[in-house]
Amino acid sequence: MERAGVRDAGQWRVPGYPYLRLDRFTASFAADAAREPALFRAWLARARALDRDAREVEIGNLPPAALQALQAGSRQAVFDRTERGAALLEAQDFATAEARRRLIEASAVPSGYDQLGRAAGLYPLTRLLFAQGVRAWHADAEATFRHFDASALGADVVRYAPPPGPRLDPRRVAAWIARGSGDPLGIPRFDATQRAALFATYAPEFAIATAGDFDRPGAVRWGEAPTPGVDPSQPTVYQRLAYTRYANRVLPQLVYTLWFAARPGSSALDPLAGALDGIIFRVTLGADGLPLVYDSIHPCGCYHMFFPTARVRAEPPPRPLEEWAFSPATAPELRPGERVRVYIASGTHYLSGIAAASPAAPAPGYRFADERALLALPLPGGGTRSLYGPEGLVAGTERAERFLFWPMGVPSAGTMREWGLHDTAFVGERHFDDPDLIERRFRPAAP
Repeated sequence: MERAGVRDAGQWRVPGYPYLRLDRFTASFAADAAREPALFRAWLARARALDRDAREVEIGNLPPAALQALQAGSRQAVFDRTERGAALLEAQDFATAEARRRLIEASAVPSGYDQLGRAAGLYPLTRLLFAQGVRAWHADAEATFRHFDASALGADVVRYAPPPGPRLDPRRVAAWIARGSGDPLGIPRFDATQRAALFATYAPEFAIATAGDFDRPGAVRWGEAPTPGVDPSQPTVYQRLAYTRYANRVLPQLVYTLWFAARPGSSALDPLAGALDGIIFRVTLGADGLPLVYDSIHPCGCYHMFFPTARVRAEPPPRPLEEWAFSPATAPELRPGERVRVYIASGTHYLSGIAAASPAAPAPGYRFADERALLALPLPGGGTRSLYGPEGLVAGTERAERFLFWPMGVPSAGTMREWGLHDTAFVGERHFDDPDLIERRFRPAAP
């Protein structure tokens, strides 16, 4: 897979176990898995499933010459052979408690930060300068949200609403979440119909200041250029189901991603400009089926903002300089039938406001697409290719800011990247997929 350049970096490959992969959420159950065999088996099955899904994509993306070199026939035959090998290895590797212990000890997903880069960049000193820049951005963003006025966005505002359809009663969602108590790891399971209903129910409306095609969200496409493009004729929101651990429960997170063709430069020397840009907006549901916290980043991992509801209270940062839980505004209180509306600025695609959207205000619709589709996009001449390279980065989307921000240890800062690789703080360490991200920053509000 490495030689063919199709290795997927979205999950961490466990050293010594080529048939197992972990994400940070799954890895967080290692201590639970150590307690009893049933939990270990459930945890191992999840690690196997993560590898299986990634391996299927990798084999599907193999160029014809690489597939032929394997001399195994079809892609399905290659996949079946690797599955048989994985099953044999699994049966041999975990016959004893000692063998299971070794896997658990090897299961810590490493930090996404380049510690050598931080050392070379004199991070303990340079972070002081970067912390000043972060505080300046926080002050600007707080002022923008505090004085938000949609008419002042400076361009025509185009609203994009989710597909019409019935919405779930929170009590029904709460019942689905409660069924997670029957899973060995406590993870709620949703079938395809339930997933579709969840995403439709909590989907935000996006209101985008639009000055050109670079502000029109669309479907990601491979063309003849080395960098993928975005087709604005198909307004598209990519969806991902994620999970977090909160107050001794596993809660679902609904992740919505918009892609734009570019972030245009404000000048010829703008270090933030480049091909592709986007917004990732996440809804963390509480056990009662109501939104608990909203948060957002760009696909490079930058500009992490939290929008807590009145049902939580913020925890203070453990260290004064650390980027912790920047909240420029609280989430709006929604009445029945309303949904969240997110305002996005032109060009920079900064979040500029958050409000309640009335169901009586129609808007052009966007379509949903599974985010996994980005791992196997059709090529013009046939075959498929992932949006992301083997390091999890989107080639051709590099920003000049990486030459300025490298002392903070974020690999290629500003480059668009795959889920699981979003380092969202320059000062301190924070990953968008940290399983305790919400729990560490927000406690339940007193009744």
